[in-house]
Amino acid sequence: MSYLTIDGSQGEGGGQVLRTALTLSILTQQNIELINIRAGRKKVGLLRQHLTCVLAAQEICGAITEGVELGSTRILFSPGQVKSGDYHYAIGTAGSTVLVCQTILPVLALAKENSTITFEGGTHNGMSPSLSFLEQSFLPVLKSMGVNCVVNTTKLGFYPAGGGKWQINIEPTQKLSPIHLSEAGSHFAQSSENCSLTVLVSLLPDAIGQREIATAKNILNWPDAVSQVQKVVTPGPGNSFQLSIKSKTHCSVFEMVGELGVSAERVAKRAAGRVNKFIHAQAAVEEHLADQLLLPIALAGSGSFTTTQLSLHTKTNIDVIKQVLGIEIQVEQINDVLWKVYLEK
Repeated sequence: MSYLTIDGSQGEGGGQVLRTALTLSILTQQNIELINIRAGRKKVGLLRQHLTCVLAAQEICGAITEGVELGSTRILFSPGQVKSGDYHYAIGTAGSTVLVCQTILPVLALAKENSTITFEGGTHNGMSPSLSFLEQSFLPVLKSMGVNCVVNTTKLGFYPAGGGKWQINIEPTQKLSPIHLSEAGSHFAQSSENCSLTVLVSLLPDAIGQREIATAKNILNWPDAVSQVQKVVTPGPGNSFQLSIKSKTHCSVFEMVGELGVSAERVAKRAAGRVNKFIHAQAAVEEHLADQLLLPIALAGSGSFTTTQLSLHTKTNIDVIKQVLGIEIQVEQINDVLWKVYLEK
């Protein structure tokens, strides 16, 4: 049996190489050998959330695997046929449930029948896309490409306690439709109706959220933007500060998760700084959504968007897609702060 060898140490050397490779392995029915898994991280190999990604990918297609265990830096993955259905994955830590979802969602989005997946673990940890981002930013774009998903949340889970639980229902499509996003987010940011500030707090004073909102409103000059401090129930304390700019197709979400020893004002300044960078660039897509859109565009066969400077994470994702699919997503620098990412038929 022949395998396509994918080096997990390339680029940013993290879990994205693993997730993208697993997704594309199933969709192309290509056997893969992943080596040097997460070689660029302090703790190399499969951690709990990465192991859950592999096990989820394995289950939905009945894959034959080798080396799938905690700490493993090399695995073999031979995919079988995709099976729609009901699945349940519990990470057992505050690891990102959204990243597990990211691995299998594109596959089940192109399956023959509906699927329902329940996840347990972390939902907002600051080091990966949150459940809020998934719902508000990514899934609306995916819907415009033909896939309708509905999220039902039982409870959220902040780092380090985790304990979140949520479910996604996926109505698949036969083929993803191309999408082209070029209208500048700064255009929508000019109206307070399109801008909002939301704070999720659990087991912490409301005053933290109120200080974050006040600081960001002042920096961004958003005095009339809708704002709210929302109390949520989670196993451990947590604070998620979210700034959103709504466009015709999606919300650009800029989120900072509070950390022990970091003031509310500092959290707000970091989030507002990202918003200002986005507005100044006149981009359509912020950097985290840019990374998430690469795979759907590749699967659609064409598409484009403008964004701010590409992260190493995004560049690595482009390289893995090229290696497995043999297609090259193009990147064109328009000016000092704006880039165009596109795939032509």
